Amino acid sequence: MVRVSRRHGIIPAMPAAAKPAIANQLTLSDATERGRAGAARPAGEKFASALLAWFDIHGRRHLPWQQQITPYRVWISEIMLQQTQVATVIPYYERFMQRFPDVRALAGADDDEVLHLWTGLGYYARARNLLKAARTIVAEHGGEFPETLDAVQALPGIGRSTAGAILAISKSQRHPILDGNVKRVLTRCFGIEGFPGETAVERELWSIADDCTPAERVAHYTQAIMDLGATVCVRSRPACVVCPMHEFCVARREGMQAILPTPKPRKERPERAAYAAILQRADGAVLLERRPPTGIWGGLWTFPQFDTREDASAWMERRTGDSSLATQALPPYSHSFTHFDLTLQPLLVRDAREQPAIADAERYCWYDVKQPAKIGLAKPAVDLIRGLTEQS
Repeated sequence: MVRVSRRHGIIPAMPAAAKPAIANQLTLSDATERGRAGAARPAGEKFASALLAWFDIHGRRHLPWQQQITPYRVWISEIMLQQTQVATVIPYYERFMQRFPDVRALAGADDDEVLHLWTGLGYYARARNLLKAARTIVAEHGGEFPETLDAVQALPGIGRSTAGAILAISKSQRHPILDGNVKRVLTRCFGIEGFPGETAVERELWSIADDCTPAERVAHYTQAIMDLGATVCVRSRPACVVCPMHEFCVARREGMQAILPTPKPRKERPERAAYAAILQRADGAVLLERRPPTGIWGGLWTFPQFDTREDASAWMERRTGDSSLATQALPPYSHSFTHFDLTLQPLLVRDAREQPAIADAERYCWYDVKQPAKIGLAKPAVDLIRGLTEQS
């Protein structure tokens, strides 16, 4: 007999005399000795049974995407919930579904309108991929959401875990999932140490996730394990006392909740600086630039950015035809990305006029802050525009 070790390996089991003290422990033999016929392992059965019993009493059942369940509705919710809290997602989801109730409505939407409805959720590649996927579904699947894991996973922006969640929840197909919440639950419960993004650790977690996923009530199980990670087995101060895995959780027993999952190895995050050119007309409208379709804030509108103050000033002079502009430096604006930190120095020119000869409606637009257009705005634009309106 062997059990899960702190280093996602195995160590000899405790002597027989000591076993009663850890009778409820999930063992690695439970989690690895599975017949090729596909029968669930004992640990998986115990885990799923405890989780479903908890879900029957404490599970969330009144979220908007849990009503009138369809693959499309589940898909939109799963994408929105990536890296985003439920409370934040709910109003966005409701507005999105009201405007785009099915995949054909989304596929026929204008990019700017979709990005506008997404403004504030962040990670805008998700919205762009939703559009691409919706158009693919209409073009290649006749407007019907595909019902096989491979076909769903082939859609833009959908990985293995998201595809599994969509089909498990909407079609009761048995597929394991491994999103951030599930990784946290499994690493703690089974004592899996090592950054979950590492190939070997992730492979082990997928194996455990598969073992724990039951054949029956798979939709409830899938929702339950996500709920457990979101409401009980949370990142900081998990509520272990009320957790259904309390008795056999390795992390709780060994006091490892604070160090599992193992965090990603820290790297020094570089800092970058840029200048944001803000031209504001007398009526309060500001000149925005559409970002290229790929890269940071792809396809969104924001203030033009430059590496140096000289470049920003020269651009503003060209746009206005005025070489004696009165430029005001606003307070610096900081924004953190996954791989670097950005500090923007906004430079404001009030009562600006753009030269008609160089106007470019495809790339630039005057944004009326009093009657905003339905376009997608990058986060700095949202915050800086808010600051300008508060000053006026």
